[in-house]
Amino acid sequence: MASGFKVRKLVTVREYTIEELYEAIKDKQFTAGHPELTKRGMTMIIAFPSQDRNNQIWVSPGQMKKAPYSKFTVAKNEIAGKEDPAKNAAEGAVAEGWSRMSPAIGNTVSTAEELVVTTYEELQKLGL
Repeated sequence: MASGFKVRKLVTVREYTIEELYEAIKDKQFTAGHPELTKRGMTMIIAFPSQDRNNQIWVSPGQMKKAPYSKFTVAKNEIAGKEDPAKNAAEGAVAEGWSRMSPAIGNTVSTAEELVVTTYEELQKLGL
């Protein structure tokens, strides 16, 4: 698997809306930190504290259907909710693409990729 693209598919025992899944996990301890329900574009996601502006663990619906869901995606992505995606794109263009490379290389990306796996495993252990 290429560096920077670690993804895990979480299958739950019952169906949840993203808000219900958040309620089920919000008081649990995670290696990635405390989860927060946040909006990314038109989609609600569960986001963990960011490593930097390019590396944050997200839990998002993993099905192309109307809620509730029984499949979720655990992945790393750019920061959600607190940063403007247009700002990230502009900074990437100004830095001639080097800013866009940072999610795929370096120590932070390695940590974020490990947190994807750890968060997935911790969610599985909850028996959701």
